Amino acid sequence: MRNQAANNESQTGARTIVGAAVMLNDLNNLRNDNIFVPNEVRSFKDVTGINSRKGLDNVIISDGKIVNVVSNSYGHLPNQVFYAGVENMLLDANISTATRSINRENRSFAVDHILNDDSLAITVKNGMDELRPMLRFTNSYDGSTRTSGHFGFYRKICNNGLHIANSQIGFNIKHRGEIAEVVMPNIKYLIAKFMNNEYFELKRKFEVLAEKRIDNIEEYVKLTCEDLKLFMFESSEKNPAPSLNARTVIEIINRECSQLNTSPNLWIGYNAFNEIIHDKLKKSFQNQRDTDSKLFNYTLELAGN
Repeated sequence: MRNQAANNESQTGARTIVGAAVMLNDLNNLRNDNIFVPNEVRSFKDVTGINSRKGLDNVIISDGKIVNVVSNSYGHLPNQVFYAGVENMLLDANISTATRSINRENRSFAVDHILNDDSLAITVKNGMDELRPMLRFTNSYDGSTRTSGHFGFYRKICNNGLHIANSQIGFNIKHRGEIAEVVMPNIKYLIAKFMNNEYFELKRKFEVLAEKRIDNIEEYVKLTCEDLKLFMFESSEKNPAPSLNARTVIEIINRECSQLNTSPNLWIGYNAFNEIIHDKLKKSFQNQRDTDSKLFNYTLELAGN
């Protein structure tokens, strides 16, 4: 079944349509949620009037709602402190970025800094599929996602973020009472290190996936769903037709093949599932990243890499 789902695509097998337009998303029109919601740390007893056991001493309040119960040793890191530190780090290094911010119910947050430098952009397959290096920083008030930074890719045709790089953006967090402070690293050095190593190694893997044709899209989607347990392929036990998520993956593959003037391949298949993982499935930012990496490695196995 795996060999039926994906075979090597030769140069003569790829479709080329001269003059077809590729719809690229505008870096100036990215999602921009408000991440600077009011937040504070208050005593559990002061808020509830009830004594609590040790370890459940304080509550984290975000936009007027309790989102977490923490101990006295917990150091709260407000977005106003963390993301301001990130912005200052990039400004001091004279690094220009386009920014996308995501707020999930005032509990967990992610900010993507997409590097504006055209010299850092790469393309896959026929030169129409552009990616740029991206820095993602996450924080949460409910404990669902740890405060972290990592490198990734922004794919222009679909607004996808590819969170498969191993390179981290390390920083130190210092606690001053209930509030934590963040000490940022030398970001220019980290970007150069990422670009000189993992960035182009991953590009090679993208090209491997792009050369592996998908002969039967529905069969490929069903195989991936079953092997990775991402979601049910069938609509129900009594209805074997593709579920809404499965139909969406199939539609994305067909749409991007048309936009990029190419035949279905594992690179486009991977990105279609990636879009579902980050836009449809209810997972924490950390779980999304872990699932993304698992999907990418699985797709490379399908390609025989």
